[in-house]
Amino acid sequence: MRLGKSDIRVVTGIACAAVLAALTGTASAADAITVPLDPDNSVPVAEHRFDWSGFYAGMFGSVRQGTQAGGQLGVGINAGANAQLSIVLVGAEVTLQGLGGERLETAYGEVLGRGGLVLTDEVLLYAAAGYGWDLAGGGSGALAGGGVEFAVTDDISLRAEYLRGFDTTGTAPTDQVKLGASFHF
Repeated sequence: MRLGKSDIRVVTGIACAAVLAALTGTASAADAITVPLDPDNSVPVAEHRFDWSGFYAGMFGSVRQGTQAGGQLGVGINAGANAQLSIVLVGAEVTLQGLGGERLETAYGEVLGRGGLVLTDEVLLYAAAGYGWDLAGGGSGALAGGGVEFAVTDDISLRAEYLRGFDTTGTAPTDQVKLGASFHF
C-alpha cells in the first residue's frame, strides 16, 4: 500500500494530536500567586540594621598641620573594637601612620578611646580622646576630637575624623584630619 499526500497529512495530524494530548495530560494546574493590596496585610520585609559592635580594621589618609613639623600628608592603618549599647557606642582604637611633609618625615602612633551616638542604623557620630606619639622621638601628647562614620555595606564603613594634638613638650598644638575606610568583622 502506497500513501498519498493526503494520507501523510492525516498521519502527521494524528501524531501531533497524540503528542499534544500526552503533554497536556501530564500538566497540572497550580493555585495562582496573589499579593495582598490591603496596607494592613502587607508583606513583611526584613529590617536591615548595621551592627557597630565587634572588631574592625582599616586604612586612612591624613593631613596634619603643626608649627614644629609644618604641613604633612600621611597614610595609615587602624584597628579597634566597639560595643554598641542601644544607641550608645563605646570603643578603643590604635593607629599607626607614616607622615611626610615640608620639614619632617616620621611615623606616628595613636591610642584612642571613642564614645558616640548611633544616629541612624548607618550613621555614627563620635568623640575621641587619647594619646599620640612621634615614633622618631619628636614629641607626644594628648589628643581630642571626633568624627562621623557611615556604614556603606554590611561590612564596610567610611569615616571622617578631626583630632587636635596637645604636645606635652610645650610646643604649639597640631591639627589632623583623617579620611578612611574600615572593614568590620
